[in-house]
Amino acid sequence: MKIIILAGGTGTRFWPQSREKSPKQFSSIIDKKSMIELTYDRFIPAFKKNDIYFSTNKKFVKKIKNFFPGVSEGNIIVEPEKLDTAPAMGFAAAHLFLKFPDEPMVFAPSDHFIANKKEFIKNLQLADQLIRKTGKMMDISITPNFPSTVLGYTRVGSKYLEKNGIKVYQFEGHVEKPDFNHAKKYLESGDYLWHANYYMWTPRLFLEAYKKYSPKHYKILEKIIEALKNKKIKTVNAEYKKMPKISIDYAITEKMDQRDVLIIKGEFGWSDIGAWDVLYDKMSRDQDKNKNLVQAQWEGLDTSGCLIYAPNKKVVATIGVDDMVIIDTKDALLICPHGRAQDVKKIVEKLKKTNRKKFL
Repeated sequence: MKIIILAGGTGTRFWPQSREKSPKQFSSIIDKKSMIELTYDRFIPAFKKNDIYFSTNKKFVKKIKNFFPGVSEGNIIVEPEKLDTAPAMGFAAAHLFLKFPDEPMVFAPSDHFIANKKEFIKNLQLADQLIRKTGKMMDISITPNFPSTVLGYTRVGSKYLEKNGIKVYQFEGHVEKPDFNHAKKYLESGDYLWHANYYMWTPRLFLEAYKKYSPKHYKILEKIIEALKNKKIKTVNAEYKKMPKISIDYAITEKMDQRDVLIIKGEFGWSDIGAWDVLYDKMSRDQDKNKNLVQAQWEGLDTSGCLIYAPNKKVVATIGVDDMVIIDTKDALLICPHGRAQDVKKIVEKLKKTNRKKFL
């Protein structure tokens, strides 16, 4: 199996720690190491280093080389333009199609939290076996514990098999980012799982899914594959920019034939660390007796349930503050209730429309 680490996102809900030039995957948010380093380390030594690829954009190539100085140029797949996950993942599949058309691959986000690494790897190894045996796309989904509106939901049917404690289910459909009422119904139903975004298939079959469900992308990907064969980079770049900007979930997943997919129920301590409130929940073991999670020089009175991040050279003091997110950086300060942490993305959009783009 080949690993493709997706490292082109901007992590806007983690502003002001995450910026356009240095998004959250390159930040040390949950550990001394950056999130992308933790992701990479997760695959070693179960997978060979030359079987690990990075899918990213031009802005982050230098960062990846700095974090991973031994990585081969051929293992960095550079999107010519930022056009969301459907173009980016199709482009990565096109690259691997030329080398390993029928070798299983997994798209792995670079900013997830995984508690049990060994169990996670066992899930991928089982997926590898099942792809080779059945020809079906494998995906991983997680039991939800609250009605999230920023994640996709996968509906599962009957159990397909259970092996070494890993449960695999029939696929019965996908809904991307539902509203709160629908998310609540999915949670209550018990047959919907959070989609963890670990698409696993062969490059050939993945591209065939584009042909069937997103032909506009596929026609361009065909031209890109031919241009890559002939090393016509200008043609590759020009064709890529013509692809519709859309996520893989809307372009492909919601349309997938149920018979072509199997779902692994991931039970390895997963979380999409997508916003400050999620980070706070996941780092509960590091909270103090008043449930404060602090990475700063901090002094407080009557303060509880707060997440406080600040540079080491600055002292942060709080009085009578509860359930707040306080994130201080050199040039920007964020203060909001835990319940509004998902709205940080809206602040980023507002900053884009003003003359404050230098703070993004």
